[in-house]
Formats: sequence, C-alpha cells, structure tokens
Amino acid sequence: MKMIIGLGNPGQKYVNTKHNIGFITLDEWAYQNKTTFNKNKFDALYMEERVKGEKILFIKPMTYMNESGRAVRPFMDYFNVATDEIVVVYDDMDMPVGRIRLRQKGSAGGHNGIKSIIQHIGTQEFNRIRIGVGRPKQNMSVVQHVLSPFPEEEHGDVLFSVKESVKAIDDYISGNDFLTSMNKFNQRK
Repeated sequence: MKMIIGLGNPGQKYVNTKHNIGFITLDEWAYQNKTTFNKNKFDALYMEERVKGEKILFIKPMTYMNESGRAVRPFMDYFNVATDEIVVVYDDMDMPVGRIRLRQKGSAGGHNGIKSIIQHIGTQEFNRIRIGVGRPKQNMSVVQHVLSPFPEEEHGDVLFSVKESVKAIDDYISGNDFLTSMNKFNQRK
C-alpha cells in the first residue's frame, strides 16, 4: 500500500494559493483519473484507488497546514503504512515556479507542514515531491507570499509543475521504487 499526501489549507479562502499546491496536484490527479475525494476520516479528505492491484490512498489533511501531521499519523497507523510508502506533495519557496524536485528525506526547511509531519511520524526519512513557488517579492512576508494566488503570468509554469508532479506520482504508483522515479524526474527541466 502507498499513501500520497497533498498539503494545503481547507476552505475557499485558500483554494488557489501557493501553499495549496499539494491539494491542487492531488485534485489534478483525481481529475485526470475521473475520480474524487469521497471519504472523510482523521481530519482529512481521502480516496482509495487501486493501481495494478495495489491500494493507494490519496489524502488531503483538513487540519490546516501547520497541523498536517495530526492527520497523517492516524492514517499510517490505521492502514499500517510504513514511512517509506508515503509521498508528501508540497510547496517549496527555495525553487522557482515551474520546477519540481523529488527527495527521499531531509529537514523541514522552514516548512511548517513538513515540521508537523516529522514531529508526528518521528522521522525525516519519507518521500517528497517539492513544487517550486518562488521567493516572496520585495516588501512581502513569507506568510503573505504562500497565502497569495499565483500571478497570471506564472499560470503556465504552475500548470507544468502540477502535471509533472502528477506524472511523477503515476510513475511511482505504477510499480517503480521512489528512487527510480526521483532519478527520472529530477533530470527534467
């Protein structure tokens, strides 16, 4: 079993913000696969899919970003999912818009959602798909930046990175180990 977790904040106010790129990516995966988030458990929306006979859970924590781990840990325990079987999809300010990077481990890098997951699952060693959202413009705080929508001139790059992330998810859940997917997708653009 594998678990794909997209990070974001619930509510209409946050729908198209940079911080919600994890939700946006999982919604795009659902759209491409003609499915929907139809279940609710452990403070999260989720769906169960089967790919090549393997159960895959797609999870969107509804705990707000800073408490993401509060939803992730109960899913791991309930469904008996190991840390090397999860992938967390989230925004990264240290990369430009349009770039993605797959990683197998690392620090939170100042990302509160990742900090919460590390705190709740007890390790930094889990798979990630980081999606670039760029740095704040001059006179803009980090919070203002991540809670603002992408400017129109970045929409093409955002769409590219979301679709690349969906391809990376598909590559991983189709039977490859994460390292194989990482080596393939980190070579692009």
